[in-house]
Amino acid sequence: MLKKNSLVVALTAGAFALAIGTGTAAARDRIQIVGSSTVFPFSTTVAERFGKNTDFNTPVVESTGSGGGLKLFCTGAGLDTPDITNASRRIKSSEVETCASNGVNDIVEVKIGYDGIVMANSRESGQMALSLQDIFLALAKDVPDGEGKTQPNPYTTWKEVNPELPDIKIEVLGPPPTSGTRDAFAELALEGGCKTFGWIKDMKKADKSAYKNLCHTVREDGHYIEAGENDNLIVQKLQANPDALGVFGYSFLDQNSDVLQGSTVEGMSPEFEAIAAGDYPVSRSLYFYVKKDHIGQVPGIEEFLAEFTSEDAWGEEGYLAEKGLIPMTTEERDTWAKSVKDLQNLSM
Repeated sequence: MLKKNSLVVALTAGAFALAIGTGTAAARDRIQIVGSSTVFPFSTTVAERFGKNTDFNTPVVESTGSGGGLKLFCTGAGLDTPDITNASRRIKSSEVETCASNGVNDIVEVKIGYDGIVMANSRESGQMALSLQDIFLALAKDVPDGEGKTQPNPYTTWKEVNPELPDIKIEVLGPPPTSGTRDAFAELALEGGCKTFGWIKDMKKADKSAYKNLCHTVREDGHYIEAGENDNLIVQKLQANPDALGVFGYSFLDQNSDVLQGSTVEGMSPEFEAIAAGDYPVSRSLYFYVKKDHIGQVPGIEEFLAEFTSEDAWGEEGYLAEKGLIPMTTEERDTWAKSVKDLQNLSM
């Protein structure tokens, strides 16, 4: 029987690479988890409970971003690679192909619930009321010039984007390209605003690549600042700069609601009920992925899955809802719980 250990270790990417590279992970006695910074607090909470309430060692949880986690996860099937990777977006077909090319063929997909992506600022400033088009015009690299063409983004203040917005500099702190939050923000918010222009929406059928490049590419002239994978750092910077906005998951807003406020998007506030109902327009699903080959080799994986998918954890009154996770419906939870219990392989 394994010794209890209630300590969750949050490694840096370099530390994890060093650990597996030196062979210390060759015969492991605890689960290794990497991936999304958004899913990180939920995964960490489950890991702590798991370590405290079972005879298994507490899993090691590392925040690398969704893309970074999947890259580590897909490097191979050996025990010098992670067992689980968290993701704030669904795995891509290209990532499944990379996994397969490296011998990772059997993957269990676990959808855990929903999250909203918020644009928040300090409570010392006024609350922003944004449309999807406002967000696109403020943050896209190229924007319409009014004549059916595009131009490099000329907007420097929110008032230039929309006369009803305040006359303050556009300064948005957000995640880097490796982040699932960035991917989802580009798809839901930027593209959502991009396709409000009819001629751009028509471009999707004629030239899908050009359409995606226009609608998903964030400006690089200093008005969008990549703040790394640490959402807590963004929160700190927003407190230091009341004029700035930050992009991160709803759970971080919920945990810092005493100092931060979420902007409304299309008239909807980023609130638990609105996200759960699908009314808040910038909402996404959250996942983690399990390397099936490691089950039985690393102690506790099936038991960890059972804990994460229990009603005590992900249910409407579960402890993850207290952390800001938006639960799935009862029917969805039952379906996913059965899929996980049966260790069904990922199906794209």
